[in-house]
Amino acid sequence: MIDLGPEAAEWVRVYSGPGLLIAAFVGATLVPVSSEAAFVAALLGGLAVPAALVWATTGNTFGCLVNYGIGRWGRERASDALGRSRGGQAAVRWLERFGAPALWLSWLPVVGDPLTLAAGAARVRLGVFVPLVGGLRLARYAALAWAV
Repeated sequence: MIDLGPEAAEWVRVYSGPGLLIAAFVGATLVPVSSEAAFVAALLGGLAVPAALVWATTGNTFGCLVNYGIGRWGRERASDALGRSRGGQAAVRWLERFGAPALWLSWLPVVGDPLTLAAGAARVRLGVFVPLVGGLRLARYAALAWAV
């Protein structure tokens, strides 16, 4: 995981909510960026908790939707990418074994992002995917806000 460091903390401070949205979006893709570090930086920079929750959850959920779309419309390439990593292999096994309920694990590090990619490849219904993944992202950020 790439630590966002002081530059990103400054970036989130300067751009506030929209900066957090972008950091959370990128953090939800397969790019190794910590959206949690950006979230904490935003809170410590003075962004109100409700606003931070909205910006981070929205960005992270849209990033998960990008993963889903890549899996759905680039199924063959996504399957190859998932097969090359341990987290991706675990995500595929869980989805094959448990189906859409495996998405309850999508908030976890290492396997969470590959799980959203695998969900697209498995054609999990968006009506199940979005509320479950978005709700879990919100819960994760709420727990983090409480801890900070």
